[in-house]
Amino acid sequence: MNLWQALFIGLLQGTTELFPVSSLGHAVLIPSLLHWSFKQSDPSFLPFLVLLHLGTATALLVLYREQWVAIIRGFFAAAIRGQIRTDDERLAMLLLVGTIPAAILGVFLETRIKSLFASPFEAAVFLVANGVLMLAFEVLRRRAERRAALDSAPRAEQEEGFGQAERISFRAAALVGACQALAFLPGISRSGVTIGGGLLAGLRHEEAARFSFLLATPVILGAGLVEVPQLFSSGVPIGEYLAGTVLAGIAAYASARFLLRYFRSGRLDPYGWYCIAAGLVSLALLRLNL
Repeated sequence: MNLWQALFIGLLQGTTELFPVSSLGHAVLIPSLLHWSFKQSDPSFLPFLVLLHLGTATALLVLYREQWVAIIRGFFAAAIRGQIRTDDERLAMLLLVGTIPAAILGVFLETRIKSLFASPFEAAVFLVANGVLMLAFEVLRRRAERRAALDSAPRAEQEEGFGQAERISFRAAALVGACQALAFLPGISRSGVTIGGGLLAGLRHEEAARFSFLLATPVILGAGLVEVPQLFSSGVPIGEYLAGTVLAGIAAYASARFLLRYFRSGRLDPYGWYCIAAGLVSLALLRLNL
């Protein structure tokens, strides 16, 4: 991979990682669609993608730096005391519960997961499936909103049903974490399925996005500890890879700021239709070898 390819993939990953369109799916598909010479089955390709994700995680840490300080303090305070008393402590424990499903799946299915990154056809199929999931999440959400609108309770009480991330149940956090585990499949969007899981858990779109971004950070950092050391072998263009990572971090920061504003009123539907169209077009191009 040359410098321009690394920068292109870095920009692509950073831009699409937090959008519900699957950065991994795009990173696996684009080299094949553009007929680049390197192979996604190369041992350094997955560590390179993980390195790019570390750029994204760094951007999220910068964006939520004050909140992460409070979360870390809350975690240790609750752990030492043996009791949760504040919202920050509760959010810390919710994030811990939500991280467990992806951690378990990553450990026990690591080899099988890695093999999926060599198949652009499977990535295109999963991209279509991701689009269907986005549309399904919104259908279920609208049904919940209609039930709330028909409820005879006062409007203030109705709004409590679509509340803040700190107030969801631990079962709901585990549900969102289980959704996040699906993102090991290239083509399934981590942010998309976790935002969708947050919607099913009763969060507003903006709060679901915030919880999704916070939940992604420890999983990405954990994957980095496992995969990135493999990049320091002979022949790996580490300088190009680091340049791509810096660009990915900058793009991810801008994307996160945009999405937090977008989800104040926006929904997942446009991204769902995009994923279905992009996946079907990619399948056609790959089948015709164009």
